[in-house]
Amino acid sequence: MNTLFVAGHAKLPTGIAANHISESLTLTLEIDRTYGVIIDASCTLATDHSREFIKSLLKGYSLKDGIEEPVASLKKGYLGKAGNALEAALKDSYKQYQLYR
Repeated sequence: MNTLFVAGHAKLPTGIAANHISESLTLTLEIDRTYGVIIDASCTLATDHSREFIKSLLKGYSLKDGIEEPVASLKKGYLGKAGNALEAALKDSYKQYQLYR
């Protein structure tokens, strides 16, 4: 298998649907080992639509190029209350990837 699985975590704000499931958000990424490209992404937001949307925002970015572009994509595309938690979880995932490299 030529992929890695990394997970990042962040605290969710109170008052959103996902917070009723868990107090933290988990963002998982499947990353190509050679090129660092995000092949798949998943998160613990409450709705299928939100999870699919986050996946579409992150797929295709290479973490070898850094974290700035996927973070900017999240900030530009996701305007919900969990935005800061998603950004923090993405940065945490990136740290896990950096430890591998």
